[in-house]
Amino acid sequence: MNFDWLKQILPRGLYGRAALILIVPIVTIQLVVSVVFIQRHFERVTKQMTETMLREIVLLSDRVGEAPDLVAAQAVGAALAEPLGLAFTLLAPPEAAAEQGDFRRFGDFTGIVVIDTLRQGLPDLRSVDLRLGAQVQLTLDTPKGVLELSFGRGRVSASNPHQLLVLMVAVSLLMTIIAYLFLRNQLRPIWRLAKAAEAFGRGQVVLYRPAGATEVRSAGAAFLEMRARIERQIEQRRLMLSGISHDLRTPLTRLRLGLSMLPDDPETRDEVAALERDVAEMAKLVDAFLAFARDDAMADEPQLIDPCKLVAQIVGDAERGEQPVRLHECPGPGQVEITCRPDAIRRALENLIGNAVRYGSRADVSVHLGPRMLRIIVEDDGPGIPPERRDEAIKPFTRLDPARNQDRGQGVGLGLSIAADILRGHGGSLRLGESERLGGLRAELVLPR
Repeated sequence: MNFDWLKQILPRGLYGRAALILIVPIVTIQLVVSVVFIQRHFERVTKQMTETMLREIVLLSDRVGEAPDLVAAQAVGAALAEPLGLAFTLLAPPEAAAEQGDFRRFGDFTGIVVIDTLRQGLPDLRSVDLRLGAQVQLTLDTPKGVLELSFGRGRVSASNPHQLLVLMVAVSLLMTIIAYLFLRNQLRPIWRLAKAAEAFGRGQVVLYRPAGATEVRSAGAAFLEMRARIERQIEQRRLMLSGISHDLRTPLTRLRLGLSMLPDDPETRDEVAALERDVAEMAKLVDAFLAFARDDAMADEPQLIDPCKLVAQIVGDAERGEQPVRLHECPGPGQVEITCRPDAIRRALENLIGNAVRYGSRADVSVHLGPRMLRIIVEDDGPGIPPERRDEAIKPFTRLDPARNQDRGQGVGLGLSIAADILRGHGGSLRLGESERLGGLRAELVLPR
């Protein structure tokens, strides 16, 4: 059986599902108990009490009908009604009340059983009036006239029959509230753990202390240990790369200095120039590798910024640098704010703009606001990247010669990988596609709001 439709209407969060698990059994038990109680207590008890009262009414009706005349019937009825606790009135047909039918108040469920039982035992019954609540009024035909009887409602049905249901509902609501508060306290540590893990995935470190049940505390302690281990590994990598930077730059500087001190010999001039280009290329490669591995872009602290204003500044800086880039679409500043590392986002966007203008003749930047995501789109009119090689293009030190013209600029294949790494650090992603408007590459920086 397919239950996909049920998944669409069920709560997606743990809090909602736990509340549903708590409420559904309570409501189901209340419904079952209410139905069983009404059927087996209200109906049966009410029917038994009404049948007992019916015997007294039949006795009184028979005695009145057996009397020789109206006066005797009134005397017999009055003498018999007093010990039975009935209000008795016998009227001659011309004086009889004309109102007929059964009357009860809305919501008087036991009144249905009372009326049905009386109708079955009294064929000559004219009307049953239960509208007074505390009194039952009957009108029935007898051989001597119309008999009007009145007696207390408590003689045919239990008094205040709703008290048990009200008590059951009240107690259930009270216990539900208590369970709700307890459930909230139990789920709060899980919610705090999820927030801490989500923040750490975005490169933020928030204060978290394990709390709650034993299993939640164990998960929280494991998360703290994992976070500390990752932070130590990052710090060790930075220290190691700092030493590598010093060790690599020193011999490169000696090589560059040695080449510059060689005598200017026309026969070796071309070879020396070629070696200098190799040294410069090696230095550039080392710098790019260190910048990527060190993750300098993630060193700044997260800030609450206006993304539209930041993108406009970056595009403006690119235009002042005489790059063919323009801001194609932006909702305008002041509409939304996100928490991010602005220097990192600037670096990622500048890398994408640099790639776009390097391999194309123009670049357009757009900002789109969604309910849960912010998208910064960079499009160009270059050759683009084939769909089957887009995942490969994001890997470090990947240079796709068939897709990108290497004669238009030099690089080491880290632009897209740096941008993707920055976005992953913010809990977002980098998506590559084809620009329908310009025909080149379409790069989307997706950031959570």
